[in-house]
Parts: sequence; C-alpha cells; structure tokens
Amino acid sequence: AQLVESGGGSVESGGSLTLSCAASGYTYSGHCMGWFRQVPGKEREGLAHIGGDGSTSYAPSVKGRFTISRENAKNTLYLQMDGLKPEDTAMYYCAAVLWTPFMTTAEALGASSYNYWGQGTQVTVSS
Repeated sequence: AQLVESGGGSVESGGSLTLSCAASGYTYSGHCMGWFRQVPGKEREGLAHIGGDGSTSYAPSVKGRFTISRENAKNTLYLQMDGLKPEDTAMYYCAAVLWTPFMTTAEALGASSYNYWGQGTQVTVSS
C-alpha cells in the first residue's frame, strides 16, 4: 500500500488550502482514512476521519474549519482547510486502516489505529 500526500504550502492566517492523498496498492473503498498532523516534539494529532460508509468525525481543534472527503473512483482523500491559523502549522499526514463499523471516534482519531501512512506534506501558516 502507498499513500502520497500533496497540496501543502505556505499561506497567511485566514487563508485556505486543500490537501490530497492518493492511495494505491489496496482496496481503497474498504478502508477508513484519516488526516493527522505533527509538530516537532509533540505527538501526532488526529484531525479527521472518514469511514468506509462515509461517516466522519473531527477533532475539536479543527471542527467547523476543516472538511474531510473521499473520492473512491479516484482512490483519493481530501482535506479542505479554511480559516487557517498559525497554530495549524505542522506536517500533515494521511493514513489508512481496514474499515469496521465498530470503530469508535476515539479509535478513528488515534494514530495507533492506522497501519498505512504517507510521508507527509508541510503546511505553514503565517500571522
């Protein structure tokens, strides 16, 4: 399995970015997909997940500003980020795990639940 993120960059506070994650090598539609971010010295933070049934959940820090979506026909995951803040500066990662309808929200936003990871894309928000 391979996950490749793109779309990161530098943006001013209040701006928007859309991240993409191209998946290959496994049955994409049957997997739960998540977005995470990490800054040096801190744990990887779960931001959003989308299940195989299209259900979603968000971390409080991004709810209402970020939107996760998936396009199964293109094996691609997206994260639309609006209202960006300097504290959103981080390396952003997508991840995948075989989907189960019994996954709790805490599990869906927990990095340890996922077994496929991309290499990350950097997002920098300036004030």
